[in-house]
Amino acid sequence: MLGTIVVASGTEKEALFAGGCFWCMEPPFEALRGVSAVYNGYSGGEVENPSYQQVIGGKTGHYETVKIVYDDSIVSYEELLEVFWRNIDPTDRYGQFYDRGDQYKTAIFYSNATERSLAERSKKKLEASGKFKETIVTKILPAEPFYKAEEYHQDYYKKNPDRYYAYAAGSGRKGFLAEVWKDEKWSAYEKPNDRELRSKLTKLQFEITQKDGTERAFDNEYWNNHRDGLYVDVVSGEPLFSSRDKYDSGTGWPSFTKPIDSHFVVNEADRTLFMLRTEVRSKYADSHLGHLFNDGPTDKGGLRYCINSASLRFVPLEDMEEEGYGKYLSLFEE
Repeated sequence: MLGTIVVASGTEKEALFAGGCFWCMEPPFEALRGVSAVYNGYSGGEVENPSYQQVIGGKTGHYETVKIVYDDSIVSYEELLEVFWRNIDPTDRYGQFYDRGDQYKTAIFYSNATERSLAERSKKKLEASGKFKETIVTKILPAEPFYKAEEYHQDYYKKNPDRYYAYAAGSGRKGFLAEVWKDEKWSAYEKPNDRELRSKLTKLQFEITQKDGTERAFDNEYWNNHRDGLYVDVVSGEPLFSSRDKYDSGTGWPSFTKPIDSHFVVNEADRTLFMLRTEVRSKYADSHLGHLFNDGPTDKGGLRYCINSASLRFVPLEDMEEEGYGKYLSLFEE
């Protein structure tokens, strides 16, 4: 999969959100392409460098807060707002789920007039959507100093996965989000942990999707598949590519001229192998799919999505309706 393509580089920015227990706000933001770091901490209060015990005592005025460091050429502030709203209960006046107290209330901390305007606009949009029957009470506040929490709180879901997932379910957060956003499947998607993935995937599928591996050319499942249907993420089922956009590139890997919906595909700079390439990943499962090159058919836009078979699952045309992909049947109409 050799080749090069230019990747834009933007400005690194920071954003602050309070969404209740900060353990639960790290994973959805860290899953976003363009986010380089997420830190748990405290903001909005009056005490300098507070401890966790001080904050949960409810006497400091601080919110449990996450600081997101992101590249705005890859992920926008509006997208961060969307992720924020979809991971909280914005109608809860007294905390979040079974965590009660001012320290667990929700808030968006804006750093400038643009962020304030975007936050207010996104709140009004959510109110107008009718998604929540009760009043949305999340505050939009000017940014205050952010104090990083103790190290054991950082990446808690990675360090203590069993306790984290038990908490996320037991607190009521996971069930609430699944119910509220049940009609928008991918927005509430939560990627399985490594142990679950290893039990679900073959060794090769895990190596490709989770470790950025590459399978052998001409010796993979779909490079020579000519059936009509969809290619979806093997981990999450996200719809990625149509057989109508697949072509024989001569490389020995499945090649496509475009994705079904760019919403599900994320491009990222890859500087391995002493060159600059564009890596292709799925948005919600964050699976490594392959690479994007600019040597595709010129009459189809000139792009080649060179994808590993092991990162895909093929859904034949005749099974698409039954498997929940009926909305894409129109792609196969003459």
